[in-house]
Amino acid sequence: MTDPHDPSLPRSSSDLGGPPGTGPRVTPPARDLAGSPPAGAVDREPMAPVAGTPVSSGSAAGAGRPAPGFNEKGHVRATKVSGVWIGLITTALFVILLIIFIAQNSRRVTIHFFGWQGQFSLALAILLAAVVGVLLVAIPGSLRILQLRRALHKNVPGGRSLG
Repeated sequence: MTDPHDPSLPRSSSDLGGPPGTGPRVTPPARDLAGSPPAGAVDREPMAPVAGTPVSSGSAAGAGRPAPGFNEKGHVRATKVSGVWIGLITTALFVILLIIFIAQNSRRVTIHFFGWQGQFSLALAILLAAVVGVLLVAIPGSLRILQLRRALHKNVPGGRSLG
């Protein structure tokens, strides 16, 4: 009697719990010098690619074009939703780092600015300085972008909108 868990035995994909054609590839048995398989060996047809990989339709119209949802390299195409998802994950990680920063720098310090002084949390003072720095860059940059859009809009034939 044979052991059903013997790794040398050929397995079908249904034995592995998946749909047919999605299991691991089984290498064909060795052949003897005459080119025929040894006694008791079974030749298998090649299996289909693993589920999730693009498969071309084989027709002349579909030849060379990726399957829907895939790019030319066989990777899943990026979408707006995937971009938002990556943005949300990045934002969540940033907020976690910000919370750690605030927790580790919660002691109060005295801030002096042009004769004014006050007691603030160190984390709050540093974050406030960072926000002011971002605004000093973002506001003039945004105004320049608006200025360029208006100039471009005036120069587009027919007054078409670019947005």
